[in-house]
Amino acid sequence: MSQENQQDAISKRMVVHQVPGVDDVAVRQDAKYRVTDDGPLTMDVYYPPDSKSGSRMSAVVFVFGYPDSTMKAMIGSKLKEMGQYISWGRLTAASGLVAITYETREPTVDIRELLAYVRQNASSLGVDENRIAVWACSGNVPMALSVLMQGTSDYLKCAGLYYGFMLDCEGSNSVAEAAETVGFVNPCVGRTVDDLPQDVPLFIVRAGQDNPRLNETIDRFLGKAVVRNMPVTLTNYSDGPHAFDI
Repeated sequence: MSQENQQDAISKRMVVHQVPGVDDVAVRQDAKYRVTDDGPLTMDVYYPPDSKSGSRMSAVVFVFGYPDSTMKAMIGSKLKEMGQYISWGRLTAASGLVAITYETREPTVDIRELLAYVRQNASSLGVDENRIAVWACSGNVPMALSVLMQGTSDYLKCAGLYYGFMLDCEGSNSVAEAAETVGFVNPCVGRTVDDLPQDVPLFIVRAGQDNPRLNETIDRFLGKAVVRNMPVTLTNYSDGPHAFDI
């Protein structure tokens, strides 16, 4: 199989799990959230099938730590256009929440701009600006953790973190090396579990057959989080490889 065909196969894979209503989800595609010198950046907003005009619903923002340029070079697609994220957007909306994916050139800046835009335009977007969750997987997780570390983020009510690199701690450099190797942004250099809010629930999924160095970062993180008595829920899918959802 050629590299182009391999990229196409990966980018179009859909999430295996399905729920009723995914085909009835409404999607507002390519809505502008930021204007830059290089052109606008857009987001896709997924709405539950039974959502009504004027309603304000809790939202899940799928956080990206890879610039679109990196992902297009790796798999030929922006993250928000991958089958995986289209699936997750539809699954989330079919479960009764608004889901948001987005374009990104500068991940650290763009996620701040996106969250600010969503909150400032919550009424027209049908979003409850005080009930937002973040979700991230793989190399995108450090970016999501950095979002949770913002000092004025009481509106962030929980986070889902799937088979992802977490934080370097106790002399480890696994996250930094992976960021350098595969090109995700790691804004948590020098940060620790103590920089996270004490009371934001975290749902962490560990794939038992994943890269051992990745899983080591999850294991170390969990140990520190438990010592702090943080509200952490772990699901360990012992037979799961990386990206088992697709």
